Amino acid sequence: MPPSLKSRLSHSISTDNFWRGAKCFLLVTVVALAGCATNAQNQQAQADPAQSARDNYLSYTQSDPLGAYLAGKPQPSRGSSKPSKTLATAALNMLGIKYRFGGETPNTGFDCSGLVSYAAEKSLGLKLPRTSAEIAREGKSIKSSELKKGDLVFFNTRGHRNSHVGIYLGDKKFVHAPRAGAVVRIESMDIAYWKKRYNGARRLAANTTSSTLAAANR
Repeated sequence: MPPSLKSRLSHSISTDNFWRGAKCFLLVTVVALAGCATNAQNQQAQADPAQSARDNYLSYTQSDPLGAYLAGKPQPSRGSSKPSKTLATAALNMLGIKYRFGGETPNTGFDCSGLVSYAAEKSLGLKLPRTSAEIAREGKSIKSSELKKGDLVFFNTRGHRNSHVGIYLGDKKFVHAPRAGAVVRIESMDIAYWKKRYNGARRLAANTTSSTLAAANR
């Protein structure tokens, strides 16, 4: 074989080997990076399973349409008087307002306790505490079988009792401000996520006496 041809064949073989090696290296690198990302996600989920379950549920669940809620309710006759303002109706007027951590007005947005506090002040004249855990000490405790429209329903969504609060609407539905990226909406307590995390209910009244209300009136 002529030396020039032999040299060209040797060069071609070396080039092919180089590109095969480069492709193998690239494939191994991609697999390794994918494994790292998966491990990181698994570690994060294992570190906070309660938060992961909550975020996973709330990221996919859709708000229960207001129309579906109203469809099962009797409509007032034309000659009936204007319905009195209640805690539940005050909250329903806030449907669609964006969630905001620490928010407590329609202009700023609401978190769960901010919505309840705002509705209670507008409808009942009550100045409630700022957190759901503190609100859970107001009014009186009631059984789930005694729930009525306007009662407060509490859930364990962050690994401790009463970390979330909403307002009961009847027919196993409640209105609440769920999480960042969502809006004030209606949901069913019959959904497995909420049934598992439900941990009690309280009933407020316009004449409820609380330390917070007393302090506000001084």
